[in-house]
Amino acid sequence: MARLALAGAPASKARGGLVLVHGRGASAADILGLGQALGLPELALAAPEAPGNSWWPTSFLAPTAQMEDHVQAGIAAIDAAIAALTEDGLPREKIALGGFSQGACLALEYAARKGGVSAVFGLSGALVGTGDAGGEALNELYGYADKTFDYSTDLSGVPVVFEVHERDPHIPLARVRRSVEVFDALGADTSLSVMPGPGHGIGEAGITAMRAALNR
Repeated sequence: MARLALAGAPASKARGGLVLVHGRGASAADILGLGQALGLPELALAAPEAPGNSWWPTSFLAPTAQMEDHVQAGIAAIDAAIAALTEDGLPREKIALGGFSQGACLALEYAARKGGVSAVFGLSGALVGTGDAGGEALNELYGYADKTFDYSTDLSGVPVVFEVHERDPHIPLARVRRSVEVFDALGADTSLSVMPGPGHGIGEAGITAMRAALNR
């Protein structure tokens, strides 16, 4: 069971909420630091923490049989974080969702499957997918086969921000671009910032896009 950490404004008095999901080997406290760095003190922040500080033990590109139980557990942790804010008086439609690395993948997957958030921020992340597409391993997916992306959520007008390095060792740019296409098809207002060269981190463009969406 994921633990939950809270920061920022009390949900009962906050202008909005932001649920943040940490990456592999990190913690709720780490990702709450990102929320506080936004400089938006009127936001209520919530961050679930994965058991063992990892949402899944393999690459998010792994076959569905290796991923789905972990994804479902992560989705339940996000549900609990959102519930903690709504139960204290913050309307769900004012709660945004974001994450970094594994946390970004999980946040994006939650949004595509369930919706009901005001904005989504995928920093160095992409969709996990709903099933296996079959076929051969692909170099552009780091030696993994493709996935299917069967979602029916209405995300009309929801800002969905992607940021990734051009050559991220964990997140293939091809999967990020495919994820943008999927969110476009669900009606989201998507944006993608590609940082040049290799790397796996959060850039200034991602922070700026988060602030802009949260200030809407």
